[in-house]
Amino acid sequence: MELTTVWFVIIAFLWTSYFFLEGFDFGVGMLLPVLGRDDVERRVVINTIGPVWDGNEVWFIVAGAATFAAFPEWYATLFSGFYLPLLAILLSLIVRGVAFEYRGKRDDARWRARWDRAIFWGSLLPAFLWGVAFSNIVRGVPLDASHEFSGTLLDLLNPFALLGGLTTTVLFVLHGAVFLALKTSGEIRFRARRVAEIAVVAAIAVGGSFLLVTQLQHGKPVTWLTAGGAAAGLLLAAAANRRGREGWAFIGTGAAIVLAVATLFTALFPDVMPSTLASGTLTTDNAASSDYTLKIMTWVAAAFTPIVMIYQGWTYWVFRKRIGTAHIPAVPKKKPEPVR
Repeated sequence: MELTTVWFVIIAFLWTSYFFLEGFDFGVGMLLPVLGRDDVERRVVINTIGPVWDGNEVWFIVAGAATFAAFPEWYATLFSGFYLPLLAILLSLIVRGVAFEYRGKRDDARWRARWDRAIFWGSLLPAFLWGVAFSNIVRGVPLDASHEFSGTLLDLLNPFALLGGLTTTVLFVLHGAVFLALKTSGEIRFRARRVAEIAVVAAIAVGGSFLLVTQLQHGKPVTWLTAGGAAAGLLLAAAANRRGREGWAFIGTGAAIVLAVATLFTALFPDVMPSTLASGTLTTDNAASSDYTLKIMTWVAAAFTPIVMIYQGWTYWVFRKRIGTAHIPAVPKKKPEPVR
């Protein structure tokens, strides 16, 4: 196997891991105002991802850095042509991260409500825009002979891309609801399961439509298997959630996301960014770095990727227990200052 193909697979793995892990983070953030009916319940919802959300975002940084190093032409075209959507994603992630850290800094209901809205929108916008971005990558965008984006923002907001954005949003809401049912106890757990029952129907309808259109327009024989596997994952999640088997439901939603992303990358290969014009398509060959660079990167990835996976797996193991409102300490009331 050529190194360019190896690194296409590695980058696909990194992005898939990011969407699998950050997907339930986004889902939890979008469900914060739905499942958290008072401040204590909202603290429970946030604490389910508190120890892991920043570690999940590391996969985004690594995926972007790997794309830059292995396929610099792809990175340059992607981040210049998709500048506004990617800027919106980055700003949303920054605001969302600040909201997690600042929400509890003041004992003020309005202060917390503002940061709760920031968490919601900071989760919703990236969830939607990532779907729009990757749908456009698979569909193709207008690239000239110099591999430069020659379209406008409206070219990116086409029906296929918008359907892709809606698909990722619904999938992440479902993934987050199942994660919350798996990680919480009491009323929040059962509320999350009820939300998952609704979300899985929407995910099957919207996600199934998107994968079918993708397959008919850009698919290959092998992607029928991955797309079918994604649909099977959603059916597994629906059945397991109905029976109260949250672990199996989470496996189902995770498999659906992984196989849906695999469908997109498999349909894309060997291109990395198709052009809708006569020339300009970027492939794994004309977008790649030198063989020497790819060799060095391969050794580095082989050494450090298992370490990152082991460490992150250990983190999830340490914080594996369910939490509920009983685990949230009461906020001490301020004593009135003495009158002088």
